[in-house]
Amino acid sequence: MDIILLQNVQNLGDKHEIVSVKPGYGRNYLIPQGYGVIANDTNKKKLEKIIEDYKAEENARIDEYKAMAEKISGQTVKIGVKSGTSGKIFGKVTNVQIAAALKENFDIDLERRKINIADEPKEIGTYNATINFHDEVSETLQFELVKE
Repeated sequence: MDIILLQNVQNLGDKHEIVSVKPGYGRNYLIPQGYGVIANDTNKKKLEKIIEDYKAEENARIDEYKAMAEKISGQTVKIGVKSGTSGKIFGKVTNVQIAAALKENFDIDLERRKINIADEPKEIGTYNATINFHDEVSETLQFELVKE
């Protein structure tokens, strides 16, 4: 059974993606919970229109994304983490923390999925994250982990 996802579903797919699932899972869970609809011809045409509108909206915002990228270009964001005496951090630094730091420091509100951390930080120091505002606009942000 093919389903068009209306929301991101963990371990299954992203919003507006067509996925194949077992019929019972689709009928008894995904559709009643509002996570998806059956991928018939009518719904596929609606999906194409939705994706077209979304892409047009994103293309209209390219200038806004470029302005955001210029704002963070060459900047360093400090993120407080708990660490041991040797400088090794406890836990993990995630894209959620970087998104919160961007909101706090630059008033830029981004989806966490648009932030990619190249190397997983394990110690106090400076690291890089790539922020993909749009397919055509991306910027590298330096973030510094400091001891709380």
